[in-house]
Amino acid sequence: MSEYKSRLVHDLVDRGYMFQATDIDGLDAAASKGVMTGYIGFDATAPSLHVGSLVQIMMLRRMQQAGHKPIILMGGGTTKIGDPSGKDKSRQMLTDDVIEANKTSILKAFSRLVRIGDGPTDALVVDNDEWLSKFGYIQFLRDFGPHFTINRMLTFESVKQRLDREQPLTFLEFNYMLLQAVDFLELNRRYNCTLQLGGGDQWGNIVNGVELCRRVGQAEVFGFTTPLITTASGAKMGKTAEGAVWLNADQKSPYEYWQFWRNTEDADVGRFLRLFTDLPLEEIARLEALEGAEINDAKIRLANEATTMMHGAEAARQAEETARQTFAAGGAGDALPTVSFIPDGETTLTALFVEAGLASSNGEVRRHIKAGAAKVNGEALTDPFAPATAELLVDGAIKLSIGKKRHALAKPS
Repeated sequence: MSEYKSRLVHDLVDRGYMFQATDIDGLDAAASKGVMTGYIGFDATAPSLHVGSLVQIMMLRRMQQAGHKPIILMGGGTTKIGDPSGKDKSRQMLTDDVIEANKTSILKAFSRLVRIGDGPTDALVVDNDEWLSKFGYIQFLRDFGPHFTINRMLTFESVKQRLDREQPLTFLEFNYMLLQAVDFLELNRRYNCTLQLGGGDQWGNIVNGVELCRRVGQAEVFGFTTPLITTASGAKMGKTAEGAVWLNADQKSPYEYWQFWRNTEDADVGRFLRLFTDLPLEEIARLEALEGAEINDAKIRLANEATTMMHGAEAARQAEETARQTFAAGGAGDALPTVSFIPDGETTLTALFVEAGLASSNGEVRRHIKAGAAKVNGEALTDPFAPATAELLVDGAIKLSIGKKRHALAKPS
C-alpha cells in the first residue's frame, strides 16, 4: 500500500493507474486540501469508445469517488484535426454533423460510470469547440506560438515515432499538441481545472499543457498518465480477432462484453480487477491468488463486475446464465449474438459466421473449417458452401460456434 495522503493519489497508485506524473507529491498535497478539478479529453471519432479507453474513464470515476470534480472534455474541435499519437496515418476528416452525433452517442458510456450534473463533485461535460473554433489564426499564433519551440516538439515520442517510421506527419496534425495545451489553459481559467489525466501516449501533449498553464497563467497544475494497457500476451487492450470491444450496447452486446472479460488471460485477472472494478484490494488479492480451475471464478467475478458497471446487473446476470447454458449445459442461451437469414438455401453457413462476427471473412471461416473449429449445432462444419436451410433449425435457430467459447445464433427472418 502506498503512503500518499490523498485518497485520489493513493487509489491511482495502488490500483495500477500510474505511469508518469509531472509532480506526484505536489498532486498528492493539492488533492489533500479540498475538491480538485481534473479532466481527460476524448475525441469523437466514432459513435462509441472501446475498452481501450475504459481505463481513462475509470480514472474520472476514481476522481469522483475520492471527492473531486471530473471534467469530460469532448473534442468537438480537436476531432477536426487529428492526434498523431500512436498513429501511422492522418485521421479521416468528419463532418460537423457526424462529430455531433458521435459526441452524443459516446456520452452514454460515461453516464454509467460517472455522475454527471451540477453538484460540487458532479462531472462536467465541456466541448473544446467552444473556444477553439473562435480563435483567429493570427491571434492564435500571437498568443500561443511564442511558448512552443519546434525543437522541443520534435523530441516528443508521438512525433519521433511517426518520423522514424517515415510516415507523413501533416502540419495540421503537428498543431494538435498546441490545441491540447490550450485546452488545459482554458479549462484552468474557466473552471480552475488543475489536473490533466491521460494515457502514456499523451505525455508530450500533457507536459505542453502543464508548461503553458504555468507560463501564461502562473497556475500550479499537474499531469498524470497511465501505462499502455496490454494483455499478458502483448495484445493491445480492447482489440480482439473480431475487432474492437465497444462500450455501447448497440455496438457490442452485453453478452459479448461479458465474454470479453471472461476470456481474460490468467496473468491479467488481478490487474484488470484493480483497474476496471470497484472491488476492495483485499478481495482482489484473494481472487488473484486462486489457482488452477478456480481462477475461472475470478474471471467470472471480473466479467460480472465490469458488465454490471457498464450495462447493469441484469445484463450481467443474463450474460452469465447464457454462458452457463452454452458452455456447461450445451444450450443456446437467449443472450447470444443473433443474426437473421432467409432459409431459402441461398445464404451459406459461411456467410452467417461472418455476419455474426465470429470471423472477419469467408477465408477465415474456411481456415476454421479446415481446423475443425467451426461447428453448426455442435457438429463440425466440413463444407464451406453448405447452405443455411430450415432443416438445420433446432428450437428455432441454428447455433454457430468457433471453438468452445465463441457462439452465435442464426434465426429465420
